[in-house]
Amino acid sequence: MRNFRQYGKEIAVGFLPILLVFLIFAGLPAIPLLLGIVMVGGLLLLSRTRGGLAMSAAAKKAPARAPQTLSFDDIGGQEQAKRELTEALDFLVKQDQITKLGIRPLKGILLTGPPGTGKTLLAKAAARHTHSAFIAASGSEFVEMYVGVGAGRIRDLFNEARKQAAKLKLDSAIVFIDEIDGIGGKRDGGQHREYDQTLNQLLTEMDGIQGNESPRVLLIAATNRKELLDAALLRPGRFDRHIQVDLPDKTGREHILKLHARNKPLAEDVSLAKVADETFNFSGAQLESVMNEAAIYAMRDGCEQIGANHLALAIDKVMMGERMDRETTKEERERVALHELGHAIVAESVRPGSVAQVSLTPRGQALGYVRHHPQQDSYLYTKPFLEEQIMIALGGAVAEELHYGGRSTGSRNDFEQATNIARTMIESGMSGLGIVHPQAITTERWAEENAAILEELTERTRTLLGGQLDTFRKMLDILIREETLSGEQLRQQLQAVAA
Repeated sequence: MRNFRQYGKEIAVGFLPILLVFLIFAGLPAIPLLLGIVMVGGLLLLSRTRGGLAMSAAAKKAPARAPQTLSFDDIGGQEQAKRELTEALDFLVKQDQITKLGIRPLKGILLTGPPGTGKTLLAKAAARHTHSAFIAASGSEFVEMYVGVGAGRIRDLFNEARKQAAKLKLDSAIVFIDEIDGIGGKRDGGQHREYDQTLNQLLTEMDGIQGNESPRVLLIAATNRKELLDAALLRPGRFDRHIQVDLPDKTGREHILKLHARNKPLAEDVSLAKVADETFNFSGAQLESVMNEAAIYAMRDGCEQIGANHLALAIDKVMMGERMDRETTKEERERVALHELGHAIVAESVRPGSVAQVSLTPRGQALGYVRHHPQQDSYLYTKPFLEEQIMIALGGAVAEELHYGGRSTGSRNDFEQATNIARTMIESGMSGLGIVHPQAITTERWAEENAAILEELTERTRTLLGGQLDTFRKMLDILIREETLSGEQLRQQLQAVAA
């Protein structure tokens, strides 16, 4: 097959005259057949060159840029990632020291982490740090139905980076491929020739990067799913550095908020430290959206400054979605209020001070919600903590049972959350099964243990809420009338009942 592809043109050129002579002697019309062959050949040629032309056009429309205006100082919440990336870029900056120590230059840097954490921003800042030409592409741009198009685009991308660096009289160029899992996925031996040829061409280009070439080329790639990448792509000598870009902690979130608040007038009652507390597990992109949405709310209200109330609304919008104008019946509204109060009362009982707000405002798919603010960032969880989390999730359904004698479909997401936490407990050796591999547990045994955990915690939740019926009635009127109940109001009511 390889020889046929290699000598296909020569075979075609030799066969066509013989075919035409045969048709003429046989008395058959040769001209229509000849025109048909020419048309088919033209279409095939067009399809094969389509990818290269598209890549060249794209490169002309979006040429490499140098230097980038974004610096590492403009990126918040990723101090560890910035430190690792800066060290990895030294081979482009400190050439003399690299040569003296005999260090092999890096060929590739892989940035991995959740969406919105700043991987693309880090790549752009790397171009400014090293004063390199910068050209970017997405993994999906190289995938086509025509075999060989993706490989051609990979070649054009690296050639374009070298040309742009030479044109700008720079010593180095950075090629950035976002969502590289689109072309660098694991090969399974199937018939995906286009994917395989594109990946093979990328591997060939990385192998062809030499330390003494001028201009030097560095490949930086980003992915949210490192586990899907092919082993040949991840080995040393190709992607030499794997840098994890995680969600920011509280200090990082506050830093990011300050960066995005530089051009925004904030009122005196705004505390970005408090906002950082209430945005646990938010990415950098979400935090930027919080500040932008808060400015939009201030503009709607005709305010010249962004207040704390605008930031609270912005957090709710980013977390839950836009406010919806849904008409609900009186019974549905009361049921939603009881459901959310069930979550809130359980949360305050097991973790005092954890509730920020209870609201009946429909947002996204939710008819109401409870917003929590963790007292501190946590990454390891104990068995009591997970049990408390399950009780909080079950609080809404148990509250409906106590007042109406049954549940509603509004508890579906709560049950999904509770079962996921129970699964974590089983896999972490915190259940009655002890330490056991998940694959060693049968489906029936798994279901029994899951049911046992949820049944026990449901009874504990029922006992806790059963002694709060008077509190429910008092807060229910306030919540329905005001539509929101602050955490302070909730705690005051609970303290009054306890007294």
